[in-house]
Amino acid sequence: MEIADKKLNHPKGITPLFLTEMWERMSYYGMRAILVLYLVVSEKKTDEEAGQIYALYTAFVYLTPVLGGYITERFFGYKQAIYLGAFLMMFGHLSLAIPDSTAFYVGLVLLGLGNGFFKPNISTVFGRLYEEKKELKDSGYTIFYMGINLGGLLGPLFCGLLAESVDWHLGFLAAGIGMGIGVLIFYFGTKDFDKNVWEFKGTAPLNSSENLKSIPGFNSSHLDTKRIYLIILLSFFSIFFWMSFEQMGSSLNLFALRYTDREIFGIEIPASFLQSVNPLFILLLAPVLSFFWSALSQRNLNPNPVLKFAIGLFIMGFGFLIMVFASELAESGTLVSIWFLIAVYFWNTISELFLSPVGLSFVSKTAPKGKTSLLMGVWFLCTAFGHYLAGILSGFQRKMGSLSDFYFLFVISSILAGLLLLGIYYLKRQDIQKLLRD
Repeated sequence: MEIADKKLNHPKGITPLFLTEMWERMSYYGMRAILVLYLVVSEKKTDEEAGQIYALYTAFVYLTPVLGGYITERFFGYKQAIYLGAFLMMFGHLSLAIPDSTAFYVGLVLLGLGNGFFKPNISTVFGRLYEEKKELKDSGYTIFYMGINLGGLLGPLFCGLLAESVDWHLGFLAAGIGMGIGVLIFYFGTKDFDKNVWEFKGTAPLNSSENLKSIPGFNSSHLDTKRIYLIILLSFFSIFFWMSFEQMGSSLNLFALRYTDREIFGIEIPASFLQSVNPLFILLLAPVLSFFWSALSQRNLNPNPVLKFAIGLFIMGFGFLIMVFASELAESGTLVSIWFLIAVYFWNTISELFLSPVGLSFVSKTAPKGKTSLLMGVWFLCTAFGHYLAGILSGFQRKMGSLSDFYFLFVISSILAGLLLLGIYYLKRQDIQKLLRD
């Protein structure tokens, strides 16, 4: 069934990319849901050790797109890069399924390298389908984000159930099978794509005059330079979002394991299942926001990406304020109601919808020609740093005075970052608004 709504007139080609991304994210989020739990429960790692591994892995996953985007635009086509990344990730998950410590770390490296070729390029190709319909890009990327989160919903359920109830390595195997399904869908679903979707026209060698002119500050157009700097600015502020958001896979995952009453109708659900709450909210709320952005655009009232970023950071801070209250209850020795975590994930999800798909769309629309994948890599570079900070900080959950002090850190950092971004916007409002219009 074609996802593209005829009334909204989205490109038909989004369906196979939606499904490919869905299965790839099923494998990633399934593995992510059990990684810290596996390290702490099965491998007997301390919180700090597990946090360091989680930090290095998740940062590596989002760091490699910088290199992957650069290599793709000089040596590969988009299709070849996506295939290379998909196969590397599939073999990475299968390596994790082997009960051997060396195979485990080899698997993490393969996953990171594969993601570097897959992630920026499938996002870029998706954006290229909207070359003639740029006004629909925001809602289009929100639909794409639904595919990501449908996979994120399924992954923790299947992988988490197998991992926590049967064997940890079966959970990793399920992730590998999911990635394999994604490869097959991509192969059969993109056969009829126009060849122009795959072609990259900015393949000048690194030392050529044309390539040097595209570097900020080196004879590049003034407008393109400003666009690049604005992308870098928003990418930087995304660090504060990911630093807080990614606690879901680390400290909040352990909070679910240790401090939460997970019994429902007499059955204790696995802690990893709670990792499906965020993607479930995405699926419920993304269509609402997609319609909302489209309706506002028709009335010229749609907030620009900078304002959406700031609002998203404020919402993130509010969500973690709920976690502060939950931590105070947990510190009294009481198992906390599961509804506290569900409420936190609800507000985190709203924040995510204001920031993450909007950021992807903004980079795709704003980047100068020939620099889209590279600047998408910059976006993921900042995402990598945010993930690294999230993992390192998660190791201090039980060392930072109290649990409530730990989570209050994310209240303060998110709100202060939002205020700073809002201040920059109002200081440079006319320049930014003109740049966004152009």
